Amino acid sequence: MLKIVVCVSGGGTNLQAMIDGIRDGAITNTEIRAVISNNPGAYALERAKAHGIEGICISPKQFPDRAAFNQAFLEQLSSYSPDLIVLAGFLVVLPEAMVRQYPNRIINVHPSLIPSFCGTGYYGLKVHEGVLDRGVKVTGATVHFVDEGTDTGPILLQHPVMVEPDDTPGSLQQRVMEQAEWKILPQAVDLIANGKVAVRDGKAIILEH
Repeated sequence: MLKIVVCVSGGGTNLQAMIDGIRDGAITNTEIRAVISNNPGAYALERAKAHGIEGICISPKQFPDRAAFNQAFLEQLSSYSPDLIVLAGFLVVLPEAMVRQYPNRIINVHPSLIPSFCGTGYYGLKVHEGVLDRGVKVTGATVHFVDEGTDTGPILLQHPVMVEPDDTPGSLQQRVMEQAEWKILPQAVDLIANGKVAVRDGKAIILEH
């Protein structure tokens, strides 16, 4: 049984996709142990509560400095003994110690086709604004493992989404979530839970059984 902890800052739609996936059998051999948010008002915490999952807020504002927050965050996270940590719209830079402690055991979903529109400054609506400003015709979402860089870890899954002529950042964001994020994040968790993923030479490999 894969024990996962989900980290999220906002509404938690990707969290909901995982909860639904476990319920519907699209994700097997997996248990969500806890949901951690840096935002006390995150609706994701309400989603967790509604499904009997422990939810906790650890905000940088509760601590005198970033180092103290990082330590408390890592201690709380580690208390759940997770096999996998899932970043589902988590707008916090992870402590380096956390990345080192959980190598190839942290995944993130990003709302673009990495390496496009990723890295520092590209998050939330800013990604979709960048896509529309550049005039690209195809965007999408990526699930990747997390390393010390920003959106630079091994890519596990990607799914394309067409950009429509009348798109706004908001409409594009919604469609990328519906057509890509909510599909490939549960798929990635299920692959990992069933031993079908390996990381070799800095690349994520999907194993055929």
